[in-house]
Amino acid sequence: FSFSHQTPKGSCLEAVKTAIDAGYRHIDGAFVYFNEHEVGQAIREKIAEGKIKREDIFYCGKLWNTCHPPELVRPTLEKTLKILQLDYVDLYIIELPMAFKPGDALYPKDENGKFIYHETDLCATWEALEACKDAGLAKSIGVSNFNRRQLEMIMNKPGLKYKPVSNQVECHPYFTQPKLLEFCRQHDIVIVGYSPLGTSRDESWVNVSSPPLLKDPVLNAIGKKYNKTAAQIALRFNVQRGVVVIPKSFNPQRIRENFQIFDFSLTEKEMKEIEALNKNVRYVELLMWRDHPEYPFNDEY
Repeated sequence: FSFSHQTPKGSCLEAVKTAIDAGYRHIDGAFVYFNEHEVGQAIREKIAEGKIKREDIFYCGKLWNTCHPPELVRPTLEKTLKILQLDYVDLYIIELPMAFKPGDALYPKDENGKFIYHETDLCATWEALEACKDAGLAKSIGVSNFNRRQLEMIMNKPGLKYKPVSNQVECHPYFTQPKLLEFCRQHDIVIVGYSPLGTSRDESWVNVSSPPLLKDPVLNAIGKKYNKTAAQIALRFNVQRGVVVIPKSFNPQRIRENFQIFDFSLTEKEMKEIEALNKNVRYVELLMWRDHPEYPFNDEY
């Protein structure tokens, strides 16, 4: 279950409580979403109700681009834990392989409105994450939006202590990530698929030239057969191929609906039909940062 930027106050709290009641246990958050206090509160309220125990919840937190220097990693995670009022996160990941200038501005820009980047040493950042795991602040550590070259850089690092357990990337029937998925399978890295239902149509950061995924005729036709929605078919498709999905919704009915994907299976033929929908086009291209030396999406995968 995932959140996104700038949500109305209180809506996140209610959404997380609804999700936990519906059966969700994996909660994907991030400091830059500015709602971790509500997420933490929702988890604590559900624990107090006796609905769940802390160990039932799998919380993923993220290290933002302005916090890559190794000496900032642990204090940043400690700040997240303080906001959540939790003792540890289950997974802590580097949100993007691109470092920005450290400081209070999350999106630092110069007087001409250009982003201010920072020299990136992903291996040094990774070592700081390993130290957080050793300190018990994060049970597992991983990455997000890393391409194959960037994953290999970490995995071939001299003195590697822990390899990334997961790589969180865009993944859905229009962008199925076959090569990255295969590479990660070979190395026991779990792919966590964000935007598994496509994305919002916010032109400021989404490529809207690709049609909305949930209007797809194939997904809708298969949905009719199982009495499921296109969204449920899209989620089932990824789950069935071993991709972890983190659908995002603030609508209680859809939150519950997105969970109802474990009472049916797609046939091999249907899986192939959905795989064939791949357009190899991202919704989330992050083009505003494409001049960053570690911009991950120039490589084939």
